[in-house]
Amino acid sequence: MSVPPIQISTQGQVTTVSLHRPPHNFIDEASLAALADAVDALDADETCRAIVLAAEGKTFCAGADLSRLPQVNGVADATPLYAQALRLFRSRKPMVAAIQGAAIGAGAGLALVADFRVACPASRFSVNFNRLGFHPGFGLSATLPRLVGQQMAARLFYIGERIDGERMLQLGLADELAADDEVLARAQAFAQEIALSAPLAVQSTRETLRQGLADQVAAVNAREVVLQREQFATEDFREGVAAATERRAPRFMGR
Repeated sequence: MSVPPIQISTQGQVTTVSLHRPPHNFIDEASLAALADAVDALDADETCRAIVLAAEGKTFCAGADLSRLPQVNGVADATPLYAQALRLFRSRKPMVAAIQGAAIGAGAGLALVADFRVACPASRFSVNFNRLGFHPGFGLSATLPRLVGQQMAARLFYIGERIDGERMLQLGLADELAADDEVLARAQAFAQEIALSAPLAVQSTRETLRQGLADQVAAVNAREVVLQREQFATEDFREGVAAATERRAPRFMGR
């Protein structure tokens, strides 16, 4: 029997939804759809006041499984994947992400869906799309500048550097730093604190603070997918993937 791509557990008024695709928790359309289905169900469940977004194992999410993207005229197309991501941005309940390891590429995008992030010294965050030869996706063109500012977002995108949990905290990408083995517990405690507040007040305040965010993500993502589709067909993309696989610096030619 196949193992479900997510696991769900509830403690009081907080529900934890965990990716379960070890060891690296790569996401594809099916796993992201399962995650969005769970969040949709929790939106309709008035006993749930906050959600913890987590993952099994030592990695939060190492990115999208590019090999499982559908092909359009022989070129990978992330449109169906991002359609599921947009569902998460339209959720009503406050969300805390437990970033216990790497959040890379689309995994970084998934981390930024949440209202808050708890990281640890072992956390690693990277939006390494440009180093792989293509444009960022997952709505990160909107969500990353919203958190760290336009200038720092540009640096993180262009260079693709991998930053640790302490740097995440400094930049505002993480809201708390916990011990490596306490990230999930701390994220759940954070969510329990949110759950103590009046649910109608929290949800309406969240709606005010995030007003227009999902629509902004949808708008930038429409551009992201077009550019990604074009760049997935380039020599630079093939070189970027090969360089990452071989753990060497890429040699891009601009074509």
